Amino acid sequence: MSLLRPLSRSSHPLLLPLPLLLALAACSAGRTEAPATPEVGIITASAQPLALQQTLPGRAVPFEISEVRPQIGGLIRQRLFTEGQQVKAGQLLYQVDPAPYQAAFDTARGQLAQAEATVLSAQPKAERTRTLLGMDAASKQDADDATSALKQAQANVIAARAALQAARINLDYTRVTAPIEGRIGTSSVTAGALVAAGQDAALATIQRLDPVYLDVTQSSTQMLALRKQLDAGLVKAIDGKAQVKVLLEDGSTYAHEGTLEFVGSAVDPGTGNVVLRAVIPNPDGLLLPGMYLKAVLPMATDARALLVPQKAVVRNERGEPLLRLLDAKDRVVERRVSTGQVVGNQWQITQGLKAGERVIVSNGSAVSLGQQVKAVAATSAQLAAMPAIDPNGNTDEKSH
Repeated sequence: MSLLRPLSRSSHPLLLPLPLLLALAACSAGRTEAPATPEVGIITASAQPLALQQTLPGRAVPFEISEVRPQIGGLIRQRLFTEGQQVKAGQLLYQVDPAPYQAAFDTARGQLAQAEATVLSAQPKAERTRTLLGMDAASKQDADDATSALKQAQANVIAARAALQAARINLDYTRVTAPIEGRIGTSSVTAGALVAAGQDAALATIQRLDPVYLDVTQSSTQMLALRKQLDAGLVKAIDGKAQVKVLLEDGSTYAHEGTLEFVGSAVDPGTGNVVLRAVIPNPDGLLLPGMYLKAVLPMATDARALLVPQKAVVRNERGEPLLRLLDAKDRVVERRVSTGQVVGNQWQITQGLKAGERVIVSNGSAVSLGQQVKAVAATSAQLAAMPAIDPNGNTDEKSH
């Protein structure tokens, strides 16, 4: 029996006739499809009102500050306040030994009584002398002397009253009171200390901390740019006092808004800055002098601002901001732009974009320049879900 047998056509399913193979290949070649047009999400740039804001760093400054100093010399008998507490204007803080000033006051009061008694004696004498002079019973010299003595006695009364008033003032100065309301600091003296009028060292310092001032600086360049926009009619100034929001050191927003009260009229030649001063309510005493704060100032309103999602702005190798847009034939183009302030998750575009142009906001990195694409309008939900800018000013999408 022969060991070699020819394979039947049915025993190997992969062996097909040549004509059938050629027919299958031809069918496969006929089904080749063109690539689909890629889709990109777009928005149409539209002008809208935008409040222009600037965030400026600054320091808290007391609304009022007073250094308590003695007006007379003497020994401190008592300190009548607790360091760090809130004091009221006129509140007694220190008691200087009043004994010598009480004695001086009593002496001045006695001298006034003597002067007034002298007037009581001189006045009738002057009147009698004038009467006798009219009767030719007294000489004119006697009348003049009596009148002069009366006037001198009256002058002594005026001087004695002034001396009594001075003594009373010095006696009152033994009670060292608070000149303003505020929080008092540490005391530099204790009971038994000797103080002097006009000494350099203050006994204590009082600071009024409700409200407080917030002093910030703005560069003259920023002021100049804003003025140019105002002159060109691009922005409209806010009437009245500007409301000021305050950011604390930890980045949180302070609960109370203040007002911009003072704008410096001169530029510091050393720094090129202009000083701004805001008044901030501080009912809870949270803000302390010297605290580092940030003021958010609404400087003006741009009636035709253009905003785009931050994700739509990318940067080239030089860090310049770019936008990808669609031309009239739905082809991708790229343009350099200038950005302004950040509003939520959007950039303000100040140059390089016009109202009505279509901006690619999604899938922009998946298409190339000059490529024709299919534009799909981005929904409000998609725009709201787009990420905000990071602290370094970069978006999630990298440069093309």
